[in-house]
Amino acid sequence: MQTPTRDEWLAKARTLSEALPYMRRYAGSTFVIKYGGHAMGDAGLAELFARDIVLLKQVGINPVVVHGGGPQIGQMLERLKIKSSFIDGLRVTDKETVEVVEMVLAGSINKQIVAAINSAGGRAVGLSGKDSNLITARRLERVQRDPDSNIERVLDLGFVGEPYKVNPEILQALAKSDIIPVIAPVGFDVNGDTYNINADTAAGAVAAAVKAARFFLLTDVAGVLDKEKKLIEKMSLEDAHKAIADGTASGGMIPKIETCIGAVEQGVDAAVILDGRVPHALLLEIFTEGGAGTLIGKA
Repeated sequence: MQTPTRDEWLAKARTLSEALPYMRRYAGSTFVIKYGGHAMGDAGLAELFARDIVLLKQVGINPVVVHGGGPQIGQMLERLKIKSSFIDGLRVTDKETVEVVEMVLAGSINKQIVAAINSAGGRAVGLSGKDSNLITARRLERVQRDPDSNIERVLDLGFVGEPYKVNPEILQALAKSDIIPVIAPVGFDVNGDTYNINADTAAGAVAAAVKAARFFLLTDVAGVLDKEKKLIEKMSLEDAHKAIADGTASGGMIPKIETCIGAVEQGVDAAVILDGRVPHALLLEIFTEGGAGTLIGKA
């Protein structure tokens, strides 16, 4: 490995110096980060992500990580020869499937992320929505309209849920320590049944419950793009609603924007959609003037 030159060291020093005002601004704040997509599947990016999370904690920010794991769930179901189907992009989850979902999300994936953060010098602990009554869920209801008859029918997705209540007490306690919580999006209802929850939705609900200063959604795109496919760096809530209404946002970006809107409307200072494939995307967004994604705020 080539030794950096003096000019390169000076450039790094300037970068650190420029980051100081942002470190002071956010010291003591809670950031909720939804971790998934390519950033989680690439070993090199996963290592950088873990280091960045540890750095945030070291400079006085309280990071809370909520992760997904759809591809890994699919791989495990295939290995176990359990058939899986989708309706409108949502995995139909029966009793057998939800057991696998919990095993993969709250087990292997969660502990891999915890181990990576610990290896980077942090102190992480794995949680699921079941721990300390963190996420109470309810069955997710979706309605599908038949295009020919125009008749609506309720879809049966099984044990697919949405957050009904988030109890932030354990996260508030951990924020006062040097421990970094890593949350698997598995919840339970009042009857004790287990539910698979979309990670974006779970992360948004957690961010709202802890009144996070920032909610970050790591994706596989640069952020919200305008109709000329250029990155929109900042949007108000009104802009975000308009982007959905006029077709600027489409496909999978719509539910991500809606999740960000919901989080901001419920007390999060701002939400950011950014490209997890970019090394140190979090640090670029937090500690530089230009940022790295699309920030959605109240104004």
